[in-house]
Amino acid sequence: MTATAGVRRNWPLALPVVAAIPGLVLRFGGAPTPAVLAVLVLGAAVVGAAFFLSWGTELAERDIGQGLALALLALIAVLPEYAVDVVFAWKAGQDPETYAPLALANMTGANRLLIGVGWSLVVLAALAARRRRAPDTRPEDRSAVRLEPVQTVEIAYLAVASLYALTFALRDTLNLLDAVVLFGIFALYLVRVSRVDDDDDEEVGELIGPAARIATGPARTRRWAAVGMLVFAAAVILAVAEPFADGLVETGTELGVSQFLLVQWVAPLASETPEFIAVLLLAWKLRGAAALGALISSKINQWTLLVGILPLVFATSAGSLAGLPIDPLQREELFLTAAQSMFAVSLVAAGALSRRGAWALLGLFLAQFALAWTLTPDLAQIERVGLGALYLLLAAILLIRNRRAMWMTLRDGLTGRALQAERSETG
Repeated sequence: MTATAGVRRNWPLALPVVAAIPGLVLRFGGAPTPAVLAVLVLGAAVVGAAFFLSWGTELAERDIGQGLALALLALIAVLPEYAVDVVFAWKAGQDPETYAPLALANMTGANRLLIGVGWSLVVLAALAARRRRAPDTRPEDRSAVRLEPVQTVEIAYLAVASLYALTFALRDTLNLLDAVVLFGIFALYLVRVSRVDDDDDEEVGELIGPAARIATGPARTRRWAAVGMLVFAAAVILAVAEPFADGLVETGTELGVSQFLLVQWVAPLASETPEFIAVLLLAWKLRGAAALGALISSKINQWTLLVGILPLVFATSAGSLAGLPIDPLQREELFLTAAQSMFAVSLVAAGALSRRGAWALLGLFLAQFALAWTLTPDLAQIERVGLGALYLLLAAILLIRNRRAMWMTLRDGLTGRALQAERSETG
């Protein structure tokens, strides 16, 4: 291969670095910068770092797959999402009235974006790819993305985390007990996933993009590349997280726009974009189940690690055992987010997400997103509670209709009985 050809093949690796450098210069240069411009520059740095996180994690999974390594990889994967939240949670420990309402904003936005946009677009892209590239697909597979039997683990633990999250709307605080419960759910999830991986001896999923090219090289090169990407990405995110968070608040003040809405949607959009691109490429390569499974796993990470760390950071900053305050707006946002999550669980309870279900998730999300920016505060309150109630009503109808499938999913996902029986029969 010529040097020119090598440059052409590897130029995507330079893009995240190019995106991150201006943000680092702004962070450490100290030059006065308008808030809006600062948010754009620092947000680009977050996007670049998130791409490196995505590629580095994919490469690391070739060599590290279980136990503490899985926990560390999951922690790294949600770093862009919780970096901004941690900044606000820490500041809330010193000034609860100002920053506590913002501490959960990024989390609720990231969670709803992941399901409302991520899940739905993956399914729609996968079905479109099948129609164009695999016209001989069975009729039942033309209208839904069907998950693998082992992915009942993700569905079951997402159901458990979502049920627990519904209780947040009844609270005045998120406390250290919540952190213990949520970290415990995530730890149990890791144990179940590692057992499934051990028993099934599954091959590592196909890589795409720059990660795929690096993976074809020597193992030593792959490992150093993974470490370098993860370290660089983590350093960038840690460097720009605080000024990015402050810039969002200042931008809201300058433009007369809700600071809460900016924190809730701009930061998650920056951090989720690389993952969305990666899973959409997977879906287009006729690996819809793997793509949807990755987003379900990310949802579990957000509901457990991301939420659980906030009261821990708040208590550390405040120097007390007090919980992170939840005001009425946050209770409504948490209720809406948990209700959407329960609706999503009900849609995949039978092991598949249909085209109709994907459009329902996308349509309801877009409607709520548009109304959040246009309604008055009083009407927005009615909209949040009303839409949350609608999500729960739809979830209840679907779960009652598919109660047998949901029960089997919970049993298999939490205990693995059916999977063990299947292996005994085939072994």
